[in-house]
Amino acid sequence: MTRGRYRFRVPRDRCPRPPALLAFAALCVTGAEHNCGATSGTLHAPDELTRWIAGHCVASGHQHYEQTVRAVLRAEPGAWQ
Repeated sequence: MTRGRYRFRVPRDRCPRPPALLAFAALCVTGAEHNCGATSGTLHAPDELTRWIAGHCVASGHQHYEQTVRAVLRAEPGAWQ
């Protein structure tokens, strides 16, 4: 059996997709014994995420959040350069 090796290059100096396809989410991690666990769900603008965090903070008094940002990348098959 012969094993093949595939290599991919992920370009980081240019964005192949519009920034509107970024996805943001926040999770409330406030709590002494366990995290609150409230989540913003997937949002597509940083301002939306900020508004969700501000609203949850006002409603609950919670101040600690974990932020996740996801983006779509394109891998181009080929040799390393």
